[in-house]
Amino acid sequence: MLTGAAGGGPVGGLDNPVLGVMLVQLAGEFADETTKARIWAAADEHFEPTWDFDRGEFTLGFGLGEDHPRGQWNARAMAGWVCGPGAWSDVCNRPDLAKFDEPTVVGVDFPRVAMREARWDGAALHLSATPQNASVRGTRTFVRIVGLDPASTSTLVRPDGEVRPLASDTIELVVDGSDWRIEQMVRP
Repeated sequence: MLTGAAGGGPVGGLDNPVLGVMLVQLAGEFADETTKARIWAAADEHFEPTWDFDRGEFTLGFGLGEDHPRGQWNARAMAGWVCGPGAWSDVCNRPDLAKFDEPTVVGVDFPRVAMREARWDGAALHLSATPQNASVRGTRTFVRIVGLDPASTSTLVRPDGEVRPLASDTIELVVDGSDWRIEQMVRP
């Protein structure tokens, strides 16, 4: 693991987008939080982080001056941002990790709607739909949930705490970033 205690000098290679993307992606896999934060702070100076609020997109420009940011480089860099040590290795090397056999959200109306959270914790699927921009905020969207245990009873817990039986695999969410849950209970 890379550790931040060793150095305080400048982080090199970030002015070259190819090397910079590789560095931040590897930092996500191998660096401790201090080192990762230091690398990303330096990367901000070269990567041109940009929010396009009308399109609901956050991208990195990498100093290339292009009209459309490079998708593969953005994906690899963001993987380095969100992943912690060992995350990529686990996806590829641990067959015991669930890969879409747990409850999963499908049919998201992207890019109009993005899922800020769609996380299964073993008992509940936590959901939060966020809008692409202000014109979408507060609208409604439908998503499907696949992989629910048919031997269980599922309920939808709304942001206001109201609990409803889950009648089908399609649910309606308000696109405002609020927190929803689908809970499963094993039938007796």
